[in-house]
Amino acid sequence: MDPYAIIVKPHVTEKTMNLIDQNNELTFVVLRTSEKSDIKKACEELYDVKVERVNTQINSKGTKLAYIKLSSEDKAEDIAVKMGVF
Repeated sequence: MDPYAIIVKPHVTEKTMNLIDQNNELTFVVLRTSEKSDIKKACEELYDVKVERVNTQINSKGTKLAYIKLSSEDKAEDIAVKMGVF
């Protein structure tokens, strides 16, 4: 599956900004039918990083969020700057 179809957009809130700084995690809105393994492959392919784990959540609006923890050698802040979050 196309990685651009799986990862829809970055999810930016005050909480997710704290996750970038404190936990080295990025948060994305993802396709509702995507699985954790698909999200991991898509993120690794798009941003050329090593993903440690993926947690997903469906919020009250019905969108699926993916919390992606990066390995210690990759910095979530650098990826966020490239995406234009900061």
